[in-house]
Amino acid sequence: QAQLVESGGGLVQAGDSLRLSCAAAERTFITSVMGWFRQAPGKEREFVAAISWNGGSTRYADSVKDRFSIARDNAKNTVYLQMNGLKTQDTAVYYCAAVMNPMLLYTDYTRYKYWGQGTQVTVSS
Repeated sequence: QAQLVESGGGLVQAGDSLRLSCAAAERTFITSVMGWFRQAPGKEREFVAAISWNGGSTRYADSVKDRFSIARDNAKNTVYLQMNGLKTQDTAVYYCAAVMNPMLLYTDYTRYKYWGQGTQVTVSS
């Protein structure tokens, strides 16, 4: 049984917006740091954003700062990634991940133990 399930990806034009969602199957994730990563074809998986267990702290990659926003709703066991001003270079498979730590906003994907299956985001010019 998948513990993290992403949704909301799709094909959009440059400048458009998308909101990704990540639904957690278990309440244990509400005490975890949650992160979003992405991987484009032929490239390594890269950090996008992370959020602390209570949403009080966030961290972003420089490439998405001021365009993307991460949020969580622990009552719904869901983490969101609001993506505005999308660029063609944002095209990738986006993954949600969880690390069993409430506050450390790791950017290294090897620190994250649980992963979703990914959702494709394609931005056309």
